[in-house]
Amino acid sequence: MEIAEWLRGLGLAQYVRAFQEHDITPDLLPRLTVRDLKDLGIASVGHRRRMVEAIRGLGKATDVAIEDGVIAPVAERRRLSAVFCDLVGSTELSSQLDPEDLNEIIRTYQMYVQDIMNQYGGFTARYVGDGMLVYFGWPEARETDAEQAVRASLVVASSLTQISMKNYPLRVRIGIATGLAIIGELIGRGESRQLEAIGETLNRAARLQGLAEPNTVVIDEATRAQVGDLFQYTSLGAVHLRGLPAPVQAWIALGESNVQSRFEALRGAQLAPLVNRVEEFSEILQRWQDARSGRGQVVMLTGEPGIGKSRLVAEVEDRIAWDSHVSFHYYCSPHYENMALYPIISRWERSAGITVNDSPADRLHKLEVVATAAGLSRVDIAMLAGLLKIPLDERYPNFDYSAQRRREATFEALLRHIETVARTQPLMMIIEDIHWIDPSSLELLELVIRRIESLPVLLLATYRADFMPPWADDPFVTTITLARLDRRHSAELVEHIAADSGLPMTLRDRIVIQTDGIPLFTEELTRAIMETSGTRGALLPLSVPNNLQTSLMARLDRLPAAKQVAQIASVIGRDFSLKLLAAIAEMAPADLMSGLEQLVASGLAVRLDHATDIAYSFKHALVQETAYQSLLRSRRS
Repeated sequence: MEIAEWLRGLGLAQYVRAFQEHDITPDLLPRLTVRDLKDLGIASVGHRRRMVEAIRGLGKATDVAIEDGVIAPVAERRRLSAVFCDLVGSTELSSQLDPEDLNEIIRTYQMYVQDIMNQYGGFTARYVGDGMLVYFGWPEARETDAEQAVRASLVVASSLTQISMKNYPLRVRIGIATGLAIIGELIGRGESRQLEAIGETLNRAARLQGLAEPNTVVIDEATRAQVGDLFQYTSLGAVHLRGLPAPVQAWIALGESNVQSRFEALRGAQLAPLVNRVEEFSEILQRWQDARSGRGQVVMLTGEPGIGKSRLVAEVEDRIAWDSHVSFHYYCSPHYENMALYPIISRWERSAGITVNDSPADRLHKLEVVATAAGLSRVDIAMLAGLLKIPLDERYPNFDYSAQRRREATFEALLRHIETVARTQPLMMIIEDIHWIDPSSLELLELVIRRIESLPVLLLATYRADFMPPWADDPFVTTITLARLDRRHSAELVEHIAADSGLPMTLRDRIVIQTDGIPLFTEELTRAIMETSGTRGALLPLSVPNNLQTSLMARLDRLPAAKQVAQIASVIGRDFSLKLLAAIAEMAPADLMSGLEQLVASGLAVRLDHATDIAYSFKHALVQETAYQSLLRSRRS
């Protein structure tokens, strides 16, 4: 089925171009949401309704369960962060207000919270009276789901106080729990049907919400482990939650921390040793010396996820700490690929110490302090304030700039700041994960690279192999590709981490084999086994550590056709033949081949041509295990 043909059959051929521009392929149709249709520019309610009804028909043909708000796959085992948000004092209020006034208050609160949760990637699953349940990690997993859940909740808790309805200040309690749930199946019948996750994780989130004081956020141990030191906390210790058999460690999330290294905030202060990266490390240090002498350098550090890009950057930072210099850190995020200049905005907010609780006047003052110290003019400060959405006071003239002129002036202010700093001391600019960079930041980055050629600046950027930087062939740009560790070096890494833990040699060998030379996989799997029994038999399957599950599931979720094939193939094993896969998949041959092609193109599997048959192999054993663990036990059978 072609998209254009499907739309013409509905009498909606005018939307063919919109679907093409947004890369909507037939395999994505059963997963489109009403919100997706709005994002495609389909403003007519009637046209959206016609499409939803047609997609319902597709669902019946392809064993997909559908709701107006979301078109969901069949049930899966998923790791997600559940956010339970409850309005404070609504029971008392119900006895004081007319039901219509109470309804207005609750609807205002619900819409406000839902809008913020959606902005941070949350999916509002259901409303229970004045309570709301939001999932982060479904219908699509992202590597930053847990931190986005905390971040969104903190925004809600701090900003909702600004809203008052019927002279009633709105206040909330929020609980967040992270863990396994079964989700993707509509529960109930007829009009009462709803999409709901099942599992202890949701109960934990609801119970943690009950512990929270008004306008505070309480998180569990699993969430705390996932977000590391990205936030500031107060420990509540081990708390007893009704209905749960054992005490649960809980924390109050206070706000974002001013971490300079996102990698160290997530990985902890005790970093695993750097193994077999001597040549790459020496190359970066040489480029740093070149930069310090006034010849600007760009180093592009690339490789597959988990290969150790951020770990190498951390080692470089530690090595040059004794050199007089200034460091700027920028982080790109999959949640902000469409937010203009997000990495620049977040760096300025961290540098100035700006928080969501600051008043507009405080935000402006903090920006002025760091900008003035950097030698920026009042016009530059005004442009930066506009970028950070900080209102100016009467001391600043009204800049009646067009949007294009304001953009140019903002870029010039940012470039001038970099030049001013670099003329004072050597500058290290670190930009992580530019495969997620937004178009405006990419444009600015190209301008930066042109400016630093004669300045003492080293720009060190990391990215995954599927991104193609437009400046890669410039003469002062060095590209370093990190390869996997061989078995000897993988064993060395396991030995460093396990040390005197008593981990059996048979298990150490299994870790080396199963992690395929990916340092992050090796480190996480070793630590996960050490934190459990550490003495399980070598023939037992090794479970995928929680944070790796999220990362690997995110890669599968981005490729729906490939994910379905991967789940079926995972039951066969790491290696699987096309003949056997086709026999059990119950998929149309074209759909099966499309999924396999996606799986190979994404680097999650490789094709093996044998004399008698075509076969495939999962590139990582942990990818196979992640796909397998996402299936319900009944589906595996």
